[in-house]
Amino acid sequence: MFAVTLADDAELRPLEPWQAAEFAAHAERVRRDVIDFIPWARTVVDEASARDFLQRYADKQVRDEGRLYGIWVDGVLEGGTVFRTFDAAQGVCEAGVWLGTGVRGRGLVTTAVRHMIDWAFGVRGMARVEWYCDPRNTASAAVAKRLGMTCEGVHRDAFVLDGERSDEQVWAVLAREWRA
Repeated sequence: MFAVTLADDAELRPLEPWQAAEFAAHAERVRRDVIDFIPWARTVVDEASARDFLQRYADKQVRDEGRLYGIWVDGVLEGGTVFRTFDAAQGVCEAGVWLGTGVRGRGLVTTAVRHMIDWAFGVRGMARVEWYCDPRNTASAAVAKRLGMTCEGVHRDAFVLDGERSDEQVWAVLAREWRA
């Protein structure tokens, strides 16, 4: 297992099916903080559903189609990052994040995603890292901007959450921009 230090008290580590009980407890703690924008906040309601969610990402990783990481602060799971999609053949992936309100404002997400982007471009040779967010999620858009991403536009009515359609902002950074 590996861990990437994000701060003196925080680290980024893989989030895997064997951690289902911990993830279920985390989901319960942060549900109100993330439910407006994070689909799993509605579906991860117990250890079994947490294990199913984590297993889907473990299966994606085996197929080289996605990855899931947790952010631990003082040993407590407080958030996470994800390559929701990862298409090595096309050189395009999508990064995503969530974080409980109690540890926001410390740069943990920005630092974690910076490590992910470095890996995607430097190790995996990706050409483009994308970031999708609801335009109302100004905190998410702010992270994309801090990472040097460009807002490329809005997909109207492109995302369904709890039966409601919403718009999606599309942000991206290209490998040549990241290296510069």
